[in-house]
Amino acid sequence: MSKAAVVSTVKHIVGAPEQPVPYVSVNEYVRERAGDPRKLIVDYVTSLFPFFQWITRYNLGWAIGDIIAGLTVGLVLVPQSMSYAKIAQLAPEYGLYSSFVGVFVYCFFATSKDVSIGPVAVMSLETGLIITDILDKFPGRWEEPQIATTLAFICGFIVLGVGLLRLGWIVEFIPAPAVSGFMTGSAISIAAGQVPGLFGIASKLNTRAETYKVIINTLKNLHFSTIDAAFGVVGLFFLYAIRWTCEYLSRRYPRRARTFFFISVLRNGFVVIILTLAAYLYLHDKRDEKLKSKYPPPAILLTVPRGFKHVGQPVIDPELVSAMAGKLPVATIILLLEHIAISKSFGRLNGYKINPNQELIAIGVTNTVGSCFAAYPATGSFSRSALKSKSGVRTPAAGWITGIVVIVALYGLTDAFFWIPSAGLSAVIIHAVADLVASPAQVYSFWRVSPLEFLIWAAAVLVTIFSSIENGIYTSVGASAGLLLIRVARPRGEFLGRVNVRGDDGTTSRSIYLPLSSDRGVINPRVKPTPLGSGVLVYRFEESFVYPNSSLINSRLVDYAKEVTRHGRNQSEIPLYDRPWNDPGPPRGVTEDNSDADKPLLRALVLDLSAVAHIDTTGVQNLIDIRKELEKYTDGPVEFHFANISSPWVRRALIAGGFGSGQLEGVKRAREVAPVVPGRYDAFGGQATDSQSEHAGDDASIDGSTVDGIPLLNSDTPFFHVDLASAVRAAELGATSVERPVSPREDLKRD
Repeated sequence: MSKAAVVSTVKHIVGAPEQPVPYVSVNEYVRERAGDPRKLIVDYVTSLFPFFQWITRYNLGWAIGDIIAGLTVGLVLVPQSMSYAKIAQLAPEYGLYSSFVGVFVYCFFATSKDVSIGPVAVMSLETGLIITDILDKFPGRWEEPQIATTLAFICGFIVLGVGLLRLGWIVEFIPAPAVSGFMTGSAISIAAGQVPGLFGIASKLNTRAETYKVIINTLKNLHFSTIDAAFGVVGLFFLYAIRWTCEYLSRRYPRRARTFFFISVLRNGFVVIILTLAAYLYLHDKRDEKLKSKYPPPAILLTVPRGFKHVGQPVIDPELVSAMAGKLPVATIILLLEHIAISKSFGRLNGYKINPNQELIAIGVTNTVGSCFAAYPATGSFSRSALKSKSGVRTPAAGWITGIVVIVALYGLTDAFFWIPSAGLSAVIIHAVADLVASPAQVYSFWRVSPLEFLIWAAAVLVTIFSSIENGIYTSVGASAGLLLIRVARPRGEFLGRVNVRGDDGTTSRSIYLPLSSDRGVINPRVKPTPLGSGVLVYRFEESFVYPNSSLINSRLVDYAKEVTRHGRNQSEIPLYDRPWNDPGPPRGVTEDNSDADKPLLRALVLDLSAVAHIDTTGVQNLIDIRKELEKYTDGPVEFHFANISSPWVRRALIAGGFGSGQLEGVKRAREVAPVVPGRYDAFGGQATDSQSEHAGDDASIDGSTVDGIPLLNSDTPFFHVDLASAVRAAELGATSVERPVSPREDLKRD
């Protein structure tokens, strides 16, 4: 058997047309987008190290900005990192380890100059929860640092894999209100958990309980406050006092705003130094032993090891990984979302674009390498990134300067860290996480822009406060995914009417098409679009036509068409035995209602696909079903015109369903494109009439959309139109060119 015969046989088996209409092919599509493999590999490897793209152009001007920003961030990072380690149930030095690795390693892989990597409040809280959970389930099996290091390694490895596989687009499925919701809830949880430490009553209650319980128990035990409250409350007061004073003076004296900015930046270090000095003097004052016996000394950090004492290969216990497996999704989501949200935000603010995949690689490498330094999970910090940006950072190299500051602290200041009061660190934490709480203006903007997304934000906050941070994250992610599916499965769509508009000179006019429904609140209510005559309906999609929404749109189109048009046959003349079982007609003795006899007969349906980026097999099958049902209802042909097709794959799918080319004589119409149960159909209704064939030829010359005599669209598909106006003109011309059956009431009028 020859090759041509084999091809012909295969085409016959699969039902391919003998003279197919040209459309985009898979081979052409792949060839256009596939480049030289070697070049693709080189580009991929090069993109992994953006460091080489800017380091060769480094100059003194950049260095000055980076040094100032690096020192500024470092002075804030040192006290913050020790405070966050406290949240993570770890000793202070582990916060410093994470800080050094975060700022130092990130510079080599970063595509954002502003982001500062290191310990953050929310990730520290999640790390502490995971450590507490594992220690409760497996007491004495593993120590806190090993659990934290293992978590950093596994989460970093997962995020690194996501970045290398270029799957960063997954993060885009979670909207900003959802991220803000669990960040706000987490910030409230962290602040509530630190208030007992602020007053020295942390031992009186369980700070790991649900947030609302912590708040209630804190209020119940406030009368047990110790001398720690003097350090904590005073420290928190001065943190806010310095901040607000500097903000006021910056507005009052704008020329010295930068000076006041740096004074405000140093407030964390200044307050910690003052509180440390006060604690040192109090504990070394031997004059009033009676006072000390009445008021026990404040809790302090005690010994902080000098340098990197735990550098080495991390010990990854498979059983420990299995024990924390259920917590890994939440920890990974926090690493992904917080960092990408921060890096994108500062990229928009400073006029550059980040590469989400590369940022995930940077986070993954940072945490994987950090496990060798006994670091716990680190990600982008909003407060330190904002500080870095305002300080005038020029390149990611500022992180190296920050790393040097951390090293100096580790090797030269650990003796001073001994006297830092724990209540002072609680004040630093509360002051830092307060900025993560969404402002009233931001929450109100969520409500104004999208009430449904505001509900997602509120749900995430409430679940986090009344349950846990894990449930808050799952709620925000799940609600966001549900909202996305609802928007796809229940899209808005509108039937359009015509409005004639005139120019300012009054000499020119044109027709525009607006929704017939009046509930939009967009169009002036005095403007009343009129339905098209001649049995032509126009429908505009507002979403891709895919399987979740195809049945809804099917019902919407068919129901509306039956509502505004009439049957093709006089229902009173149809015998009972010819009626379908689900439409038996009126009861015996009751006359058939012919109230719709004055309605037009449906001749054409115009579909505006300007918002349709995709159409799948189920969507095409529903279009075929719509055509079959409407033609049965009208007892005649119904034209389907398509306007504003923007995707070649949408065009391909429509052609595969038998649309676009018209009902040519001798061509069988598609009954099903993908039947669930294979079936056979006879040729009844499969042949087009001569009038249909002639009419298809008429439509081919109606559009007239050309450029220098070249048609914009392929002439093989005359029912595809370049815009809505030409589609409506073609449909109206086709509707008036076909002889319309006379309705019973028209017969009476003629008599």
